[in-house]
Amino acid sequence: MKMTLEQVAAKVASQKELLPSLYGDVDFGSTPQRFTDDLRDESVLRGELVGKRAEILSDKEQVGRIRAYTMLGDIVADAYAALMPEYGFKGLTAMLADACDRGVENVEGAPQELIAFIRDMEHIPDWLDMNLVREGARIDRNSAVNFSPYVVRGAFIATFMNKYAALPMALTGTLSNQTAANRVKETASFFATTVLPGGLDRYGAGFKAAALVRLMHSMVRFNALKRSKQWDVAVYGIPIPQVDQMPAGLIPIFLLASSVLSKGRKEFTPQERARVELARYRCYLLGLPEDLLADTPQGIVKVMSTRHATLRNGYDDNTCGELLRATMAAYLPSDRSVGSRIFNSVEQSFAKVFFVRTFLSGDEKRAAQIGVHLSLKDRLQFAAVGLFVFSRMAAYSFAMRIPGIAGLADRILIRKLNVLLKGYGHAEYTTDVTKYKPASIKAAGA
Repeated sequence: MKMTLEQVAAKVASQKELLPSLYGDVDFGSTPQRFTDDLRDESVLRGELVGKRAEILSDKEQVGRIRAYTMLGDIVADAYAALMPEYGFKGLTAMLADACDRGVENVEGAPQELIAFIRDMEHIPDWLDMNLVREGARIDRNSAVNFSPYVVRGAFIATFMNKYAALPMALTGTLSNQTAANRVKETASFFATTVLPGGLDRYGAGFKAAALVRLMHSMVRFNALKRSKQWDVAVYGIPIPQVDQMPAGLIPIFLLASSVLSKGRKEFTPQERARVELARYRCYLLGLPEDLLADTPQGIVKVMSTRHATLRNGYDDNTCGELLRATMAAYLPSDRSVGSRIFNSVEQSFAKVFFVRTFLSGDEKRAAQIGVHLSLKDRLQFAAVGLFVFSRMAAYSFAMRIPGIAGLADRILIRKLNVLLKGYGHAEYTTDVTKYKPASIKAAGA
């Protein structure tokens, strides 16, 4: 059930009382600099939606909801992460993994915060249709195997193109090529595990990965607020607020919803609806409030557009630029064989063009300004890979609609998906404050 604005505000304010050790000094009645509903300020809204910003901001109820969620962390996961001084980040991660594998009731000495965390994830929302989730996973296995390996780098860098949203990533030490490569592979690994058969079931690999990612985000909040001198709540708000988790989790269905609306349709097809349900439940397990998980094309575009229309534009080269360059230069394959080096080169080219076209609306001049230069080789490799990828996806899509062949095609995709996961390596989903690096971020207008 959708909460009223008053209920959302109360939930946000409750963080101060429920977690005084973490949020006791935060003024939840204030609005951080990152948020703006002033038409005179430039937001991160791009493309054709820029001309609709006034219309988007006219929905005061939706704008108020986004403003509130800009100051919301993750109450149950944050409470567990706040135990770091007592258990250490490795101890907390190990207990959470054990609780996911065996059930929290079987974890000896499990603190109440861990029990509350697991019970929150085990809660089944009224809207959930697990059959749709499983069907969405079956459909998305095609793109996870054939498309995602070429675009995950480009999609990853799109999440830190704004200095207000990117600072947590910079603080965790992701400015080095190797750390950036690990984060990209962890992201790819997470999404891949969620489309495995039964991945999002209670004891599935995706459920466990979601719990570990959620804890990692809470650890970053704890370290940023309590152990970093760089974080200014008045400027940045709460580290990794709920509105900043939407882009990573909902980008695929936001693009899908935008495509549906551009074709004059107002409803998803059954297959599209299954993919939406998968994305919504995946985000729900990551802690996103149900208010932000729309299920119609119009609703999805509206909530994401409002987030973009209220996030103040800001690009800081010392943070955003360094993150971008480190991630773009990172070597992702697990070995240095000739085939792996060729794949890395081709994938880098594809990711660059994909990033510019999808997240910069094809603005190559802007791309060059931030260090993404498209060469003739990049364009040729993008075209060649695109032809290969979309032909293969079309072939699998066709095969998966034919009785007697569909099962075989799906088994092949599952096998390939497991090979990809092996290549990504063991995802740690941890953040160590001893590896945090200082970040120099200028406030807007500085």
